[in-house]
Amino acid sequence: MKNKYAIDWDSYAKTARAAAAEGVVLLKNDGNVLPLKEGEKLAVFGRIQFHYYKSGTGSGGMINTRYVVGILDALKEENLKLDEELEQVYRDWIAGNPYDFGKGWAQEPWGQKEMPLERAVVQKAAQKSDAALVIIGRTAGEDRDAANERGSYLLSIEEEAMLECVCAAFERVIVVLNVGNIIDMKWVETYRPQAVLYAWQGGMEGGHAVADVLMGRVNPCGKLADTIARSVADYPSDSNFGGEHGNYYQEDIYVGYRYFETFDSVKEKVLYPFGFGLSYTSFELKSAVAAKDGCCTFLVNVKNTGACAGKEVVQVYVQPPQGKLGKPARMLAAFAKTKCLKPGEEQRLVLKVNDRTFASYDDSGASGYPFCYVLEEGSYQFYIGTDVRGASHAGSLAIPETRVVEQCSQALAPVEAFERMKPAKQQDQKLALSWENVPQRRYCMTRRYEERPVRELPYTGDMGYKLSDVYDNHIKIEELIGQLNDEELCCMVRGEGMCSPKVTPGTAAAFGGVTKALAHYGIPCGCCADGPSGIRMDCGTYAFSLPNGTCLACSFNEELIERLYEFEGAELRKNQIDVLLGPGMNIHRHPLNGRNFEYFSEDPLLTGKIAAAQIRGMGTYHVTGALKHFAANNQEYHRRTYNSVISERALREIYLKGFEIAIKEGGAYAVMTTYGAVNGLWTAGNYDLLTAVLREEWHFDGFVMTDWWADINEEGKEASIRNTAAMVRSQNDVYMVTQDSEQNANRDNLKESLENGTLRRADLQQCAGNILKVLMRSAVMDRSLGRLSKEELLAAQEAAEEAQTYLDIQWHPLKEKLELDGSSIDTRKGNIWVCGLRTDGDRGMYQVRFQVRVDASELAQVPMSIFSNGTLQKTVTLNGTGGSYVEIVQPIGILLNRNNYLKLFFAESGMQIGLFCIERIE
Repeated sequence: MKNKYAIDWDSYAKTARAAAAEGVVLLKNDGNVLPLKEGEKLAVFGRIQFHYYKSGTGSGGMINTRYVVGILDALKEENLKLDEELEQVYRDWIAGNPYDFGKGWAQEPWGQKEMPLERAVVQKAAQKSDAALVIIGRTAGEDRDAANERGSYLLSIEEEAMLECVCAAFERVIVVLNVGNIIDMKWVETYRPQAVLYAWQGGMEGGHAVADVLMGRVNPCGKLADTIARSVADYPSDSNFGGEHGNYYQEDIYVGYRYFETFDSVKEKVLYPFGFGLSYTSFELKSAVAAKDGCCTFLVNVKNTGACAGKEVVQVYVQPPQGKLGKPARMLAAFAKTKCLKPGEEQRLVLKVNDRTFASYDDSGASGYPFCYVLEEGSYQFYIGTDVRGASHAGSLAIPETRVVEQCSQALAPVEAFERMKPAKQQDQKLALSWENVPQRRYCMTRRYEERPVRELPYTGDMGYKLSDVYDNHIKIEELIGQLNDEELCCMVRGEGMCSPKVTPGTAAAFGGVTKALAHYGIPCGCCADGPSGIRMDCGTYAFSLPNGTCLACSFNEELIERLYEFEGAELRKNQIDVLLGPGMNIHRHPLNGRNFEYFSEDPLLTGKIAAAQIRGMGTYHVTGALKHFAANNQEYHRRTYNSVISERALREIYLKGFEIAIKEGGAYAVMTTYGAVNGLWTAGNYDLLTAVLREEWHFDGFVMTDWWADINEEGKEASIRNTAAMVRSQNDVYMVTQDSEQNANRDNLKESLENGTLRRADLQQCAGNILKVLMRSAVMDRSLGRLSKEELLAAQEAAEEAQTYLDIQWHPLKEKLELDGSSIDTRKGNIWVCGLRTDGDRGMYQVRFQVRVDASELAQVPMSIFSNGTLQKTVTLNGTGGSYVEIVQPIGILLNRNNYLKLFFAESGMQIGLFCIERIE
């Protein structure tokens, strides 16, 4: 029988490859220049052929992989004749123009310098080639947004010159975009290549996926998860993006296609509509609709009418009546993907749409039902097709009078006055852009917290109960929590990291039983690791790199993504990680957001469905993902202090909806808040967000954590890393992170708040209960009790025996002290530095002491792992040091042997090391 805990890496790779291929979006294929034919001669242009972007940068991209297959690598495996002379021209140029990694965290340029092309070189390649393949790449990442500049969102001058030259010389030009997010596409009209496709960032198997599509083994079936407009200025959020302190979300619910398909004056600004993507074959759709008990069912027959096999995505859109609230002219209501249909083959898809899906939230009372999801009276028209603009009318649903779908309470409403967009119907029935005042908050959030009934559990002291007694149903969880004193409760809500030695080496945090006192009660330490497109382990442990969020969303394939994340769940469990910090699921509000590559789409339904699939997949192995960043993390610039001013309606219909779907349909039980604020209140301590909506309305039964080193505030007051009491009051359960929970390394205000009565002991108890419930539904519980199956123990043993990397070692004699010039150590991302230490064999205790600086922001995360004789001693993660050197001292233990090894692993670029000293301390 197959061991479910032993990862089948070949199947893992095949599934990731399939997911990356299904995310590829074909925008143009004039003359059917694709797929390529066996034996064709191909000239490959663009420097990114030698540096495939598997993912973006920052915490979401810092994954140590055994290999990455680039596009050129994959093409060399095909029966194609590549222009080796042209390849050598590029290699010679790159030798003098190496890849620019930047100077560390968030400093890598989004685009690389492109090789200037001589026309003679291009003409020579054209004379001996059947087609040209041009690869253009962009990365993206945490802590920095893209820019509407050349080399970022726009093509560089050299890239445009490359396209102009290649398109003039070749009759068949194929452009592949290895990017994390959409970029400017006006150049397609200018240079008119025959084929264009978005390959996104496909993870470590991404090159194979692109080759599968180019060669026709996979028929392109990806669809755009975002609208591509003519220019950045055409997006409705553009005038309210990039603010230093915050932005007003004046576009309101009219994000992406909801804007472009509603207002007649902007429809021509779309180059490629939401949901668009071509195929090598053709399909015919026939549909019928039936409505019953608040649910519409669509029966769609899809027939492959072309000459090759392929898949198609069916999309259902609703056009609601404008009513008194005003609504988008199109909203995605459902989608489904066919199996791979052979020519002439037909499949019936059944798509169901609940009325809650297309209900509108009334935050003003204009419908007569304030703070309710309502269906306003009128006719709801449904459209079915393969993109938002090409969908055809398929039926309607009449609502004779306005009715309430769900009653809520006002929550998260803004306190600042501003205006928002609203459609206004003209005499010709066209919709023009108008403005209305945004409703403001009508209640006191502080009073809402104070009036919430919370029962304090009496303190009993140590009664001998362990968490296992709760787990085995011998006692109630309240009896265990009653044993915890104030200090223990305070420690419970402090996560430790980065790279806590109490959990898997190199991971993001430990939570739960982080002190000896808590461990005494049998409370284990849960482990969190950065994601979402793979596991970040800063000690150098290898992990599988998955396709990025945008690529997966463009697949529109929930089943495939769930299957892929089953593998991810197995990998998490193998590495004893309980929570992956992902999926990232903020809305693509603006195309320049630096972290769009981690996120999915401009559409909340698609976002929620893809996230739910990931959570279900990981859940197979009793691990989960933390939905992030909750909520409205739509800009990286000044993200720590950024205030998103948003209407309650836009929050509920756009920015929270994906999270709601992932919780209700995916069963998510972990959430991470953002760095910044929503309507003036930092999300890490936002009571409305985390209690009123998340727990009371959505019935979320899990735990919430802050982002790492987040600030928290009282309404109207400055935010601070120390205000953990405000976090606890809102039911944000764990502060991430501190170096030492017991010593209160962050000097938080929990103890003083308990003493002055601004924090209730019952609030801490409630957070403790949330954390304990998560630990008991995680694999760490059985692991801590020694209850793992024989199969899992066997798989863990095999994993520990994986081969290690051997390096050339430089040996140094070590007696009392050894000083080295640290400036010679290559600290670039992914590098390993090893030195040999020869002692007299006297088994002395040693430490390393070195001077280091990091020129980056205060939120930068630049980790270095220190190993002695193969044992991880510590992973040191530095933030920006403000231009100064700081001293790091780390014991490395007893050097037992005459020949010893010291290893440094750099998971991110940016460190500058000065004096480096290894010295005996006893």
